Amino acid sequence: MRWLRKHILTRENLFALLLCLLITLLVIFSADRAPLWIYQGF
Repeated sequence: MRWLRKHILTRENLFALLLCLLITLLVIFSADRAPLWIYQGF
């Protein structure tokens, strides 16, 4: 467990994981909305 905390759960890895989860949630929650700026010219 100590090796896991020392080598895998570093601050950079936790920050990267948090950023990845945030981007994934943003894509999931915004995927159902159609972008209105595409249809402005029609």
